[in-house]
Amino acid sequence: MQTEVKPIRVWDLPTRLFHWSLVASFAIAFLTAESEKLRDIHVVAGYTLAGLIVFRLLWGFVGGGYSRFAEFLPTPHKLVGYIKSLLNGTPQHYVGHNPAGAVAIFLLLGFGMVAAASGWAAYEDMGGNFMEELHEGASNGMMAIVAIHIAGVIVSSWLHQENLVLAMITGWKKIRSGNPAA
Repeated sequence: MQTEVKPIRVWDLPTRLFHWSLVASFAIAFLTAESEKLRDIHVVAGYTLAGLIVFRLLWGFVGGGYSRFAEFLPTPHKLVGYIKSLLNGTPQHYVGHNPAGAVAIFLLLGFGMVAAASGWAAYEDMGGNFMEELHEGASNGMMAIVAIHIAGVIVSSWLHQENLVLAMITGWKKIRSGNPAA
């Protein structure tokens, strides 16, 4: 029996624009961090990142469908179940974010908020060396989560034979019939 594949809209335009704008602003901020000559670019990228995070926090409550935090809240039970399914070779499929991806999103938002707030405080000469160290630590933590997120996207795309990067560009995923839309 042949399984039917149907397209489904998963990511709305505001979520996709947020995602790729966050990628760009974080990359620019991270790459310009050590240059005094590029400090203004670093600061603008940081403020942009902060504004984007504020938008995403709001959109997580008022946005539609799979963009709402309530749709992908990573409870410990869901996370353990998902990790077990990966380890036993029968990974659970989620139309939206899987629990591990959801944890990564909340960590990215958290590290981003700390990096933006501590960066602002350091720029305003508040908190001295502590704020500078906090800013650098939060930024490095965010970069570590970005690397894990990218690895997760690659592995999940391979396991489920779907192009998650393309889905984050177009907003559409292809779902096989018989696959529960978790």
